[in-house]
Amino acid sequence: AGRIQDRLGPRLVLYIASILAGFGFIFSGLSLTVTSLTIFFGLGFGLAMGFGYASPTPAAVKWFHPDHRGYITGLVVSGFGLAPVYIAPLTSTLVERLGLTSTFFTLGTVFFIVVLSLSFFISNPPPTHSPIRLKQRIHHFHPPARREIDYGQMLRTSQFYILWTLFFFGTFAGLLIIGQMAKIGEEQAAMENAYVLVLIYAVFNFLGRISWGSISDYLGRSRTLFIMFLIQIIVFFAFIFITSPVSLIIGKSLVGFTFGGMLSLFPAFTADFYGLKNFGVNYGILITAWGAGGVLGPLFGGMARDLTGGYEWSFFFSGILSVAGAALSLCLTKPRFQEEDVVREPVTDEAGRQ
Repeated sequence: AGRIQDRLGPRLVLYIASILAGFGFIFSGLSLTVTSLTIFFGLGFGLAMGFGYASPTPAAVKWFHPDHRGYITGLVVSGFGLAPVYIAPLTSTLVERLGLTSTFFTLGTVFFIVVLSLSFFISNPPPTHSPIRLKQRIHHFHPPARREIDYGQMLRTSQFYILWTLFFFGTFAGLLIIGQMAKIGEEQAAMENAYVLVLIYAVFNFLGRISWGSISDYLGRSRTLFIMFLIQIIVFFAFIFITSPVSLIIGKSLVGFTFGGMLSLFPAFTADFYGLKNFGVNYGILITAWGAGGVLGPLFGGMARDLTGGYEWSFFFSGILSVAGAALSLCLTKPRFQEEDVVREPVTDEAGRQ
């Protein structure tokens, strides 16, 4: 999806996403079996999410000045974080009133129409476009990449692997806890309405995506990422001793707030380090870390619960990963490419000769 976005623009990517989403849901409703749900919901709608997620952020970032890059990426991805607030209750209501099959049909139709309609309003800027500056503010200076780096060159830089590892650590640690959120509320804090944790988490995830992106525009990306991991270290280790609903809600809010920021910072890192021309495919490769963490994190959390009967090891392991992430974030610097790859400015002596 990222490659298509770079070459042909975001609109075609969203067309594909709308079709995959609609057919994925509708065909899931036709046959409610494990096999069909794996194919049509897992693969079909999973691809739709990948295509849909790959399109808006690169397009939006290309319209604005690098000084606002964190804020813009945070604003765009905040919609993804807020979705559980309205999708979860809507889906529950539809299932109760219409049944599961009709709910699949309804949501598939709605997703297809909405995504297809909105795709007509998104595009990449023309080549002559001058990046938009928002209200002048004092920012941490984020100079644009000196060259437009393709994915092959990106994969030859050590910074890519540091970014991928940091993204994986943050995602693994966050989703390990998030995947068990309601159960943790019920079993550890005796919460009767533990599903409230999911809604609260979604709200703070939304706020975190906007807030941390803007903060990184002022403080710098690496420094902001270090602060986020530092907060997570405190929260994850504190979780081991939390048994009250209020404390758990506060902790979950902080996890959501910092985890949401991860999805704002890493697109900005990608654009800062490797440019915008190949941003779609470059970030598409980097965000595989989110996919890997999303698979392994909840799996580890569930296994730890089954083997130990509690969540202490999940909290401890998430804390350790956050410690590693904080330390690694201090090693993150902008790539320096080979001498022949760097565009050099002419050197002028005192007499004005080059």
